[in-house]
Amino acid sequence: MISAGQAAFLTAQRVGRLASADIRGRPHVVPVCFAIDGGNLYVTIDEKPKQASARPLKRLRNVMANPAVAFVADRYSEDWRELGWVMLRGNAEILTRGHEHDHAQELLRNRYPQYRTMQLSELPVIALRVETTTSWGNLSTEH
Repeated sequence: MISAGQAAFLTAQRVGRLASADIRGRPHVVPVCFAIDGGNLYVTIDEKPKQASARPLKRLRNVMANPAVAFVADRYSEDWRELGWVMLRGNAEILTRGHEHDHAQELLRNRYPQYRTMQLSELPVIALRVETTTSWGNLSTEH
């Protein structure tokens, strides 16, 4: 589903935006660190305190109520010939343990050195099961 060119573009980007919606369809978009592996995109919940409540983050509550999500990574440049983006859509699930959870955390640690000092093993991972991809513009990674 994700072409080699789209995968290379995504890998070259350091941040993307994860869009989810609650049960009423109210959208919620947050910037996230991510890793891709085959037809899956992974986003971990890290140990930075997001809020003072024990309540799950909005993105987790949304996925539990409505698993349909979208993700986009883009590149902006004042030279508009350099513009490009890749959007992934599908259903997400929350991984809390197991081989895939651990593999996703390993991918994310390898991609982001900041995660190497965090205790992520007990924290959930959002796994986006990519159903459709859309891309536009210059997806070259030679910039």
